Amino acid sequence: MTEFITVLEIIGTIAFSVSGALIASGAGLDIFGVVFVGCITAFGGGMVRDIILGIHLPMIFSNYIIFIIAVLSAIVVFVAAYINKEKFKIFKSKIDNVNNYFDAVGLAAFSVIGAEVGFVHGYSDNVLLILIAGMITGVGGGIMRDILIDTTPYVFKKHIYALASVFGSLLYYFLRQFLDNISLASAFAMLSVILIRILATKYCWSLPKIVISSSNEENIKNTNGNNSGYEVLP
Repeated sequence: MTEFITVLEIIGTIAFSVSGALIASGAGLDIFGVVFVGCITAFGGGMVRDIILGIHLPMIFSNYIIFIIAVLSAIVVFVAAYINKEKFKIFKSKIDNVNNYFDAVGLAAFSVIGAEVGFVHGYSDNVLLILIAGMITGVGGGIMRDILIDTTPYVFKKHIYALASVFGSLLYYFLRQFLDNISLASAFAMLSVILIRILATKYCWSLPKIVISSSNEENIKNTNGNNSGYEVLP
């Protein structure tokens, strides 16, 4: 089981580090910034999870191999983008599509890992804590990444993201209770997260939100507040 979790951790770390580094490179950060953001994307959620679960110190500080893998993954992305600056700009939309797949894999792997850490530390009877542990591990690093590059966190505004993590964590929770094969439970949970993320990206699934357009803002000023200017989107 330890070896299996290690494999998942390596997969998630590479995926999230690459994802964070791609976004940081597109935001114009230098090599230190790209590596830092890549690592935060990979480790941020796990550190918050460990603090919530009372794990001292957070596990990343005792796993240097995973740390090195994250750093090297981010450096590779930066070097590739730096050498091919023009192509990086031209094919940015395609790079974003590739990044979505890395992000989906990282989200899936870390959601399962977060839920499993909850089980390992004796919280199998607390489904809410298991879900929170899975979700925070999956989305926490991405939230930190987006804050560092000065943008509204992706998880709060676009496509089905956190809910995919919650669903995967919940599925893992129940499969973990009833299946003897933990690897199989993990595989089903991860596939569900990846599938939801890919479908959400392809079909632009999003949660309802309220948007104030520029024209509506102007109408609010002109009508002294009689026009609400709010549009509820599906």
